[in-house]
Amino acid sequence: MKKIDFKKELKHLYAAGKKEVVTIEVPELNFLMIDGQGDPNTSQDYKDAIETLFSVSYDIKFSIKKGTLAIDYGVMPLEGLWWVDDMSKFDINKKDDWKWTAMIMQPGNDDLEITQEIVDASIQKVKKKKDLPALPKLRFEKYEEGPSAQIMHIGPFSEEGPTIKKIHDHIKENVCKPRGKHHEIYLSDFRRAAPEKLKTIIRQPFECST
Repeated sequence: MKKIDFKKELKHLYAAGKKEVVTIEVPELNFLMIDGQGDPNTSQDYKDAIETLFSVSYDIKFSIKKGTLAIDYGVMPLEGLWWVDDMSKFDINKKDDWKWTAMIMQPGNDDLEITQEIVDASIQKVKKKKDLPALPKLRFEKYEEGPSAQIMHIGPFSEEGPTIKKIHDHIKENVCKPRGKHHEIYLSDFRRAAPEKLKTIIRQPFECST
């Protein structure tokens, strides 16, 4: 059985140092996505979205592993896009106003390409096993960010402020400006890990004047 470590293959996207902001080019990738709004710490919709994303992602993984392709791979980490309609008014302390997209990247390379057909089959299997309120909201979609700045944050989400500022300062120093949505990649399971040990990649797409 062939094994693929997509986090290793995409190391420039799913690994980062905690000292320096780095600039990367983020290509078009496939994701399972669910949209919502509200404080992720208290929102039942957010908890439902996470359960649904992992349930379908793991079903896809095992269907590939047990199927004719016989490829084993690790399910990718949870990611989140965060924004408000007017990003100039984005306030880290006003979480009830936040809009979000919870998502998990799905494999796509020469060896394995997850398709809408594969996703639909897993959705139907999960639907028969579990009553998941967020399942009807799930979609399979391509997402591309292009030029982006990112860095690793270690510690509680409530202490991300200085790390986020470091990214935005880096973008400004390069005579560019933020574009698109604030992006976080959760390398730790925040439902189990101690807050001070949480590892989160923080990413911000940007654009520069020509």
